[in-house]
This record gives sequence, C-alpha cells and structure tokens, in this order.
Amino acid sequence: MTAHLQFGRLIPAMVTPFTPDLELDLKRACELADRLIEGGADSLVINATTGEAPTIFYPQKIELFKAVVEAVAGRVPVIAYAGDNCTADSVDFAQQVEKLGVDGLLLVVPYYNKPPQEGMYQHFKAIAEAVDLPILLYNIPGRCSVNMTAETTLRLAHDVPNIVGIKEASGNMEQVKAIIDGAPEGFYVYSGDDSSTLDIMKLGGVGVVSTIGNVAPARMKEIINLFVDGKTEEAEAANEKLLPLMEGLFATTNPILVKEALKLEGFPVGGVRLPLIDATPQQSETLAGIMREVGVL
Repeated sequence: MTAHLQFGRLIPAMVTPFTPDLELDLKRACELADRLIEGGADSLVINATTGEAPTIFYPQKIELFKAVVEAVAGRVPVIAYAGDNCTADSVDFAQQVEKLGVDGLLLVVPYYNKPPQEGMYQHFKAIAEAVDLPILLYNIPGRCSVNMTAETTLRLAHDVPNIVGIKEASGNMEQVKAIIDGAPEGFYVYSGDDSSTLDIMKLGGVGVVSTIGNVAPARMKEIINLFVDGKTEEAEAANEKLLPLMEGLFATTNPILVKEALKLEGFPVGGVRLPLIDATPQQSETLAGIMREVGVL
C-alpha cells in the first residue's frame, strides 16, 4: 500500500518533549518516536511547527535529530525540518543535517520577509541543489503570510529532481488540485491539515503530515487505509468520528493542546517554550471532553 511512497502516507509532525525546566528531553523524544511508530507512523517529521522549531536553535536541533535518528534505527524514514527564512543559513544547516543520517528534509516557505514567487523558487532550488536528500516543500500561508502558488510549486517539482513532494496547508483546494494534476511522476502532495486529508486524497493526494498523529496515530492511519482500500464511506465515517479532535487541537495555537492531549493520555512530554504558554485548566477540561467524545480517552 505504501511501497511506492518513500515517506508513506501517515507522517506525524512530532512534538518536541521538554524537561520541567524546558530543556530538550531527548530520552522522551526517543520514547515518543517509538510510540508513534508502534501507532502506525510511516515516517516522522522532527522539529517542524508542531515541534516548536522557532524556539529551538540550530545546536539543539542537531542534538534532537541525532537522538531520533539513533532511536528510530531505520525503522521508518526521519524527515528533518531544516528550512529557515534565510537561504544561506538554510543551505548551510541542510548540509550539516544531511550528515546526521536523516532520510529527508522539510523546507518551509520563507516567513516574515515575504519573498516574491521567484524568490521562493530560487530559495528552494538553492537548498535542494546543495544536498542529495529528498525534499518536501511546506506551504502554510497562515504562518508565513505568503502563499506559494501552484505554478511555483510545479516549477520546482519539474526542475529539481530531489524535490519529491509538498505539505500543502493553503486550504485552497483549487491550488491543491492544480499541483496534483500538473505534478511529474514521483512528486506527491500531502495534506498539511488533518481535517483536509480525505478531501486532498480524493483529489489525488497521498496522505498527511499530521498533528493529530501525535495523539491518535492508529486512528488517523485507519482513515487513510480505509480510503486507499476503496472503502470511502467507512473512511468518511471514521474521519467524522475523529474530526472534533482534529479541530479541537487547534482551539489555541499549535502545539499547546497537542502536548496537553499527550499529558491527558498519560504520556506527558512537558510544556511549551515562550512565547507559547501551556494550556489553561479550562482548555484542558474542554480538550479532555473532546477526547472522551471521540474515544481517545
């Protein structure tokens, strides 16, 4: 079912565990990686948005990638989030990360400096050509303030051989369809939002880089597998049952409630680093209610 997909279909964007004093908890990160693989993860994305990338600087990223690669030991691919909003820094860091034994890189559209489409193209091309690893692009206008168009994505897909897919979180289904329809063989589109996964797979997408995959990987994998097996109605029913939690995890800024959900499941991974703040008691109570409703608690 996933043999032709080098990264598979369910790719949890793993949270980054912290100790009580908000230092990296590498032991817990390795335990979480094990837990997600046992839950059905096909690959793992390390230290992206859900992994609090903005507050984990390069030396700590390296520590985290090393620890997870060692713990995973080749069981599933490990995809390191290595892109930044400075192309030169991203090239340098990607080359460092490549030496750690990761299996791929996730590169986000440059944020804050709002590059034009040609700038995005040149940014991704420069990083991809500096390494031999397969690259997943990441388009998330809600966090980057700019959208990478289908035309730019397709230029990269056709021009740069090791750019092999995109995590699309634009929410624009016409754009997603244009990418899928125009993509070369071997370029795959992943949903960047759990709640859009089935809709994107119906258009020809292959799976999801998942937030809820931290909390309920087996349930998310079931939805995907049902759809791939042609059991569309069953997939839609399973999706509908889990949808309140997919949406509920985003009642405040991600990954605040993902970490709270793991604590509620009895697998605490620590708090979040400022400027994020931990869930309030009311948020936790509401989340616990949703988790009970969907059968995760």
